[in-house]
Amino acid sequence: IAAMGRAPAQRAVRPTGDWPYYGGDPGGSRYSPLTEINTSNVGRLQIAWTYHTGDVSDGTNDRPKSAFEGTPLVANGTMYVPTPFNRVIALDPETGTEKWAFDPKIDTHVGYSEGLINRGVALWTDSTPEGSACHRRVFIATIDARLFSLDGQTGRPCTDFGTAGVVDLTRGIANINRRGEYEETSAPAIAGDLVIVGSGIADNDRVASPSGVVRAFDARSGALRWSWEPLPATLAPTGAGNAWGTISVDLERGLVFLPTGSASPDYHGYKRPGDNRWANAVVALRAKTGELVWGFQVVHHDLWDYDNASQPVLATLRRRGAATPVVIQGNKSGLVFVLERESGKPVFGVEERAVPPSDAEGEHASPTQPFPVAPPPLVPQHLRPEDAWGPTPEDRTACRKKMEALRSEGVFTPPSVRGTIAFPGNVGGMNWSSGAFDPARQLFVTNVNNLPMEVHLIPRDQYERVEHAPHEGRFRGDISPQHGTPYGMSRELLRSPSGLPCNPPPWGSLVAVDLITGTIRWSVPLG
Repeated sequence: IAAMGRAPAQRAVRPTGDWPYYGGDPGGSRYSPLTEINTSNVGRLQIAWTYHTGDVSDGTNDRPKSAFEGTPLVANGTMYVPTPFNRVIALDPETGTEKWAFDPKIDTHVGYSEGLINRGVALWTDSTPEGSACHRRVFIATIDARLFSLDGQTGRPCTDFGTAGVVDLTRGIANINRRGEYEETSAPAIAGDLVIVGSGIADNDRVASPSGVVRAFDARSGALRWSWEPLPATLAPTGAGNAWGTISVDLERGLVFLPTGSASPDYHGYKRPGDNRWANAVVALRAKTGELVWGFQVVHHDLWDYDNASQPVLATLRRRGAATPVVIQGNKSGLVFVLERESGKPVFGVEERAVPPSDAEGEHASPTQPFPVAPPPLVPQHLRPEDAWGPTPEDRTACRKKMEALRSEGVFTPPSVRGTIAFPGNVGGMNWSSGAFDPARQLFVTNVNNLPMEVHLIPRDQYERVEHAPHEGRFRGDISPQHGTPYGMSRELLRSPSGLPCNPPPWGSLVAVDLITGTIRWSVPLG
């Protein structure tokens, strides 16, 4: 998503037409000042050129499926494209002609938890003379957890970085048991002379998942400069709480903003009592040192895989005649939190509201969860049997019967052996695609998913049988052991016999939030 319009003069911080950061700028606003393409002529656009990466896997031949989730960068007359196989390709943006390509040679046959993807690269310019080797560098963090520094002019590794141009990001990380469970999927963040990375973790396999530490490396040498652990040592051996989404940077204030996910495992907190701070939070750190400045947790003791997957968006609001720098953090729950950038204080207020208790052995769900006073939820948060939808009467009847057998007490209904409707589910609300901020109109525009999941806790003595049981029907969701807890788990989209979701459409929407008033300006179906 890119919000387009006339930008205030103070936002002219990059050459017109360039897109040098994953989110357009360090704060992820995804705002374009370009106005030549508009509603009157967008329908007349024609393809100028096409480039095929060839990096495609359909999930056969012992390879995970691939997905093109990358955002190309454009700077200095070059477009830098990350591919699903984690190659980096430099193109002429006018013609699509390839300038160079770099292949990190990942093993495409490893069972990566996210499949074969890479969402973006990062650019950094050294103080060395223009034209010297590695004056401009391209950084890519690969799915197999390596951080490469490439010469932006040639694509060759910068040999002064790490070991021959690469840093092994698995070094020093606790609890990595197999290849593919500790990954990098998002673009690194650049803060001054530092390259900052989080991680992607297979966090639903067991209690003792890999550490979700966030680290900063020297952009020239690759030396480790600081690290920050999201979970306190008292929660050991629990892992994760990792920042797998994109990290934002406030260069003026010297702050980095992390969107963190859930502690492990996702659906049972047997070994992680309490709120699990700073999992499921937006966290501000000092860019130079990694020191915690403030944190705001948006989900306590997560039991729903409600990660902060989307990039924190840095914006400036015009309120009561004053400029207020803020952080906008969306969540898979469909809630959006608007926080003052320097303190983390909610702009519109946040209330702790009572939520349903858990009936699972050993589970102590948080009795309350934070809800912003404004804006309102961007997606529905309660699904009842009478809401059952389907294209035929038979579909509607099947959905209603299925829903009547499940717990469904609104958002934050805990997982159960009986079965729970998680609504929105773990792919609901705002996901990794984040949103865009229009500074002229003071609008935050984002796409959201509106999909219910059926979640079951599986008693340990039944797990193996359920895991290997033949599955009825055309679809099968996820099933995970959650070792170290009394339960495994299963989750799948709550569907009718036709395969369509059991909740009324739209199942995806494009939503504009007015951040002056904290209200939804408009919402339209997406797809």
